[in-house]
Amino acid sequence: MLTMALYNTYDPKRLHEAHLRAIARAGPIAYAYGFHLALVGFPLVGKPLDVAEEISSHTTIGEGGKYLLELAQKNRFHLLDFPKKGFPPQFGIPVATTRKPSGGKEITPLELAERTLGGESFLLLIGLGRHGLPKEIFKTARYHMDITGKRVSLETCTAIGAIPARISTLMEALKWKTGGRRI
Repeated sequence: MLTMALYNTYDPKRLHEAHLRAIARAGPIAYAYGFHLALVGFPLVGKPLDVAEEISSHTTIGEGGKYLLELAQKNRFHLLDFPKKGFPPQFGIPVATTRKPSGGKEITPLELAERTLGGESFLLLIGLGRHGLPKEIFKTARYHMDITGKRVSLETCTAIGAIPARISTLMEALKWKTGGRRI
C-alpha cells in the first residue's frame, strides 16, 4: 500500500483556501495512481466521507471532487492528527519527500517501487506550506526520498503529481520486466 500524506504546515487551527485546493488536487492524483490519500494535522472535523463530501461541494477540480469521494467511499482517504510518537503503523514506513535527503536515510524512487512490489507499505509525507516538512518529521521518518533524483525543488502541487506518477511508472516497468512476478 502506498499512501500520499499531505502534512499541514500552514495553519493547524483554521482551514484556508490553500488547504482546500491542495486536497482537491491530490484526490484525482491519488485515485489515478492507486494511492491512498492521508491528511495530517488539518483542521477538519468528521469522518473521511463527510470531509470528502464537504470539500467536493466547494471544488470543480477532479470532476467536482468525484475522485476524492471515491477514495473516501473505498476507505482510501484518511484523516490523521499530528504524530506525537510516530505515525500509525498501518500506513507503512514513513518517508519524508525532500530535495535534500540525509545520506544515511536516503531511499531512491526505484528502491521504493521495488520494495512496494515486494509487499512493503510506505507513507510518503509531503509538506504543505512555505517551509515544507518540519525538522522533527525528518528525524521521525525512516527514509528520505528525492523524487527527481537531481535535487530539484518542486512546488507542492507539482510534487503531489510527480511522486505518484514516477513511482507507479517505475512499478509498471518493474512488473513488465519481471513478467508480473513479485520482486
